[in-house]
Amino acid sequence: MDEELIEIRTPTFAESISEGTVAVWHKAVGESVKRDDVLLDIETDKVVIEIFAPTDGVVAEIVKGEGDVVESEDLLGRLREVEAAGDEPEPVAQAPRTVPVAASPAARKLAAEEGIELDQVDGSGRDGRITKDDVQREVDETRAAAEVAAEPEPEVPAAATETDTGERVERRVPMTRLRASIAARLVEAQQTAAMLTTFNEVDMGPIMTMRRRYGDEFRERHNGTKLGFMSFFVRASVEALKRFPAVNATIDGNDIVYHGYYDIGVAVSTDRGLVVPVIRDADALGMHQIEDAIVDYSGRAQDGKLALEDMQGGTFTISNGGVFGSLLSTPILNPPQTGILGMHKIEERPMVVDGQIVARPMMYLALSYDHRLIDGREAVSFLVTVKQLVEDPARILLEL
Repeated sequence: MDEELIEIRTPTFAESISEGTVAVWHKAVGESVKRDDVLLDIETDKVVIEIFAPTDGVVAEIVKGEGDVVESEDLLGRLREVEAAGDEPEPVAQAPRTVPVAASPAARKLAAEEGIELDQVDGSGRDGRITKDDVQREVDETRAAAEVAAEPEPEVPAAATETDTGERVERRVPMTRLRASIAARLVEAQQTAAMLTTFNEVDMGPIMTMRRRYGDEFRERHNGTKLGFMSFFVRASVEALKRFPAVNATIDGNDIVYHGYYDIGVAVSTDRGLVVPVIRDADALGMHQIEDAIVDYSGRAQDGKLALEDMQGGTFTISNGGVFGSLLSTPILNPPQTGILGMHKIEERPMVVDGQIVARPMMYLALSYDHRLIDGREAVSFLVTVKQLVEDPARILLEL
């Protein structure tokens, strides 16, 4: 009886995605797979899509290899199905190979460029997954070791100058789809919106005191969830958006679309670039639910597990450059949104409080907004409202 081959095809992409690139095949021709094993990753300009085995079988053919561009419903490869449990496929002559190493697409790409074997790299990601930073560390260590090995013997000092040509070395690599998409959206934001930024500063002392006082009890009550800063800013932003609906609106042609819901995007940095997953209906969530959502999104973003729907929509965005040490910046709008809040590093500064100069933990806030829709008065008032809510957290809970 002829063997039954099952076609593996690209899923139907969302309307906002026209094509993708095969990032990595996790299985080789002739290798046995189990149902729901990850066969390959497809990188789009938004997310990495995992393609799973629909059944137990053997990889019979790879049609689209790593680096190939694919569209919706393209044929990627074929599986030879194993008809019954316990049936073992006939052995296929092939070179010995190791079990595929769990690594992000960016890590695999850098490893290929630098000639690094992934099975020699220690992964620091979730479940030992290898990240781009892990590979970069291996590259740096390998280069350092090579430089030491190449050092001339002391009695031949001239050897050092023989290889020192003074040439400047360049390395050219193509942009990933995500990085190219980020670049295009940033240019779009600059060219299509009348973008302006207003600044203020906030005393983080009250929130820090609240976290010290209730942090342990909060974690115990909510199954280990930590009380972070971001949930305060999400809730404060939601309350401010209710008072200034233009900041929660979008421009569609000659129309203004006022959204009756609050889907807050939270910018997350990954080794592939910045992504903005969306916390849906943030106004209906408790602080612990917001914190849980942020932790979940951050973990899945680092592992390349975010789904397209996780990043679609959004009415307002919050970006925290302070985690990288940024003291002040002007965030760029996330089209078609009309507002984005930038958080920054907390730093003790001398402040005048009740006529006395005291050291206070201060943070600069920045609100970038589309001046076509939002007037300066509204923007400043919005940011002042966020400041007031953060400096008096009880107002967040009481909606004052």
